[in-house]
Amino acid sequence: MSIKLKPVDVVVVGAGLAGTIVCKELAETGLTVVCLERGRMLDPQHDFAMPYVHDELKYERASDIVQNLSRETITFRNSMNETALPMREIGSFKPGECVGGAGVHWGGMTQRFLPWDFETRSRTLARYGKQQIPEDCTSQDWGLTYDELEPYYDQFEHIYGIGGKAGNLNGEIQPGGNPFEGPRSREYPNPPKEPTYSGALFTKAAKSLGYQPFPMASAAMTRPYTNPYRLMLSQCVNGGYCGHFTCGMGARATPLTAVLPALLKHPNFELRALSNVIKVNLDSEGKRAVGVKYLDAHGREVEQPAELVILTSYTFNNVRLMLLSGIGKPYDPVSNRGVVGRNYAYVTYGKVGLFFEDKVFNRFMGGGGLATAIDEFNGDNFDHTGLGFIGGAYHIVSSVGAPPIKAHLVPPGTPRWGAGWKKAMAQYYNRSFQIIAHGSCQSYRTNYLDLDPNYRDANGLPLIRLTFDRRENEFKMSAYTTGKAAEIAKAIGPSKMSVNPVTGKYTIVGYQSTHNTGGAAMGADPATSAVNKYLQAWDVPNVFVIGASAYPQNSANSPTGTVGALACWAADSIKDRYLKRPGALV
Repeated sequence: MSIKLKPVDVVVVGAGLAGTIVCKELAETGLTVVCLERGRMLDPQHDFAMPYVHDELKYERASDIVQNLSRETITFRNSMNETALPMREIGSFKPGECVGGAGVHWGGMTQRFLPWDFETRSRTLARYGKQQIPEDCTSQDWGLTYDELEPYYDQFEHIYGIGGKAGNLNGEIQPGGNPFEGPRSREYPNPPKEPTYSGALFTKAAKSLGYQPFPMASAAMTRPYTNPYRLMLSQCVNGGYCGHFTCGMGARATPLTAVLPALLKHPNFELRALSNVIKVNLDSEGKRAVGVKYLDAHGREVEQPAELVILTSYTFNNVRLMLLSGIGKPYDPVSNRGVVGRNYAYVTYGKVGLFFEDKVFNRFMGGGGLATAIDEFNGDNFDHTGLGFIGGAYHIVSSVGAPPIKAHLVPPGTPRWGAGWKKAMAQYYNRSFQIIAHGSCQSYRTNYLDLDPNYRDANGLPLIRLTFDRRENEFKMSAYTTGKAAEIAKAIGPSKMSVNPVTGKYTIVGYQSTHNTGGAAMGADPATSAVNKYLQAWDVPNVFVIGASAYPQNSANSPTGTVGALACWAADSIKDRYLKRPGALV
C-alpha cells in the first residue's frame, strides 16, 4: 500500500539544470513546490573538495556521479529487426544521477541554437525545395522561434554567468564574436576566456582561409561573478579536469552552484533526494495529472498529490515516464503514428588530429568551455545546393584539460598496445590537439524510443529502448565538414594528421557526447509532437515536459544552453499564462 502525502501545488521530477530553474522561478510566486530527485544529494564543498575531485578513476572510469546502470539502464539496437540489449557500462553518453543531474559534469560550452535550427523544415523547403530533405526524415519546426526564445537565452546566460563575446547585438555584427549567431539583446554577462596556444594557431589558420573565428561561450567564470539569484561564483583557474568532472573551485556554473543554494532558502520549497518517480498518476479519464508515485530511499511506495506535474529529468527518463504513465500516444514507426518516443537524434562528431614535433601544448591544464570556434559551416550558414545533405557543424579547438588516463591521442599507424603505443603516448601527449567538426543530426522515422518488451529495471518496470542509427545525410555532412577541418589543419602545418569523419553504424560503446535529444518533441501539430510550444503535454494540460527531450532534431550546437532557455521560457509561461487560466495554452 502506498503512503499518501499531503497535496502540494507543484511537483517537479528531476533536480537538474532545468528542474532547479523551474523550481526557483515557481517558488518565488509563493506556490508550494516539491522536487523529487532519484539520485543522492551532493555538497560541492565536501563532495568535490580539492584535490580529491581530480580522481580520474572515480569520476571518469567508475562514473561516480552518473546513472547507476546496475539498477536501471537503456537497451539499444541499430534497427527494428534486431533485439535490443542492455547497456552494461557507461559508454556513448553519461546521464546524470545526483542532485544537479548531468549539469554537474557538463563541460560548460554554451551556444545558442541558430534561428535556422528552430525552423529547419520550413526554411529548408523555402530555400531548396522538398528534394533536399531525406525521404524518411521527420525533422520539423519547433513551433517556437529564436526571436521568441531570445529573452530566455539571455535570462539563462545571466543566471549561469556565461562568458563570451556577442557577434550580433540587436542586429549589428560585432567584431570578435560569432557573426552567424541570431541577434541578441545584450552582451554576455562576462567576457570570454583567453585563448590557448592551440586556439591561437587555429585562429591564425582559420583567418588565413577567410573564416571568422571567435571564442566559445563558457560557463566557467572568467572573473568573480554574482548572478541574479545573488549567488557568487569563483574565477576559473584552468585546473583541467573539466569534462566529466565537476569543479572543485566553484568556478563552473552548475545547478549546485548557480541555483540550488538560493532555491533551498525558500520555505515553500522541498527537495527530496533518493526519490525515484515511477509514474505520473492520472485521473479516471486520463486527462489530468493528480500527482506522482515514487519509491523513497527505503523502497517504500509513496504518492505525492499535486495540482501541476513538471517532468525535468534527462531525455530518456522524461520519455520513459510519459510512456509508463500513459501520457500521449506511443510512437509506432511502422504506421508513423503516435508521438511519444518520436524524433530521437544524437550528435554527429568528426575529428581531425594534429601531431607536431616542434610545438608543445599545455594539454594538462584547461577550463570548462575553453575553446575557439568557427561557424561558417553550421546549420544553413552555407549554400547546400548540390551537396546532398542538410545541417552542418561548427569547428572547434577545445582545451578543457587532458586527464592522463583518458587522453591518448596518437597518430595513425601507432600500435594499439605495447611498447610502440607507450612511446607514441609519451611523445605526443603534449604535442597534439584536435579540431572537432561538431555536427547536427536529423530525425528519422526509424530512430525512436519505446519501452523494451524483454528487459526490466530493479523495480520490475520496462527499460527504455533506443533504436538508432545514422543515415546518409549525416555521413555526407560529416565528410564535408570534417574535410573543412582538415583544410584548417593543413594551414596550421602539423607533421602528421588523422582525419576521421563519422562512418559506419552507430555504436554505443565508447564515449562520444551526452547530447541526446528528442522523444518528447515539441511542435505546432499534436499529430507529430508530444508537447506544444510551451512544453505542455497536448493530452494532459497540467503536465509540462522540459528538457532536450523536446528537440525535434539535434542541432550541431551543444544543447545545454537551450535546455536552460527552455526552462526559463516554460517557467514564465506557467507563471504568466497557465496559473492565470489553468488548461491548454494552445
